[in-house]
Amino acid sequence: MEKKKYPAGKAGKIIYWVATALLAIGMLQSGVFAVLRTKQWVDLVTSLGYPPYFLTILGIWKILGVIAILIPRFKLVKEWAYAGFFFAMTGALASHLAMGDYNLKGLMGPFFQAVFVILSWYFRPADRKIISLDK
Repeated sequence: MEKKKYPAGKAGKIIYWVATALLAIGMLQSGVFAVLRTKQWVDLVTSLGYPPYFLTILGIWKILGVIAILIPRFKLVKEWAYAGFFFAMTGALASHLAMGDYNLKGLMGPFFQAVFVILSWYFRPADRKIISLDK
C-alpha cells in the first residue's frame, strides 16, 4: 500500500487532520442548526439582512460539503466544497463588517473557519488533489 504524501511530511499530516476535523465539526454543526432554523441562526442571518430561507440553502450545502471533503475520491467535488466553504466564511465576515457588527465573538467563528478551510485545502494529501498535466 502506497503511503499518502502530505505537504511538510508528518507535520503536514497533523495540520491537515486537525484543520479538517475542526472544519468538518464547525460546518456540520452550523449546517444542521441552519437546516433546523434554530432561533439563534434565524436571528443571526436576519440581522445581517438575509431572509430565513437562506439558512436552508446554506445548511444543506454545508452538510454536503462536509461529506465531500471527508470521503475518498471525487477530487473535483472536494475542490468545489473547499471553494464553497471559503466563499461562505469570507462572505459571513464581509456581511458582519458591512452591517457594522464588529463584535469579536461574531467575527471569530467565520474567521477561524476560513483559516481551517485554507489549512485543510493546502495540507491535503496528494491523492486528494487535482493534478494539472499542464506544466
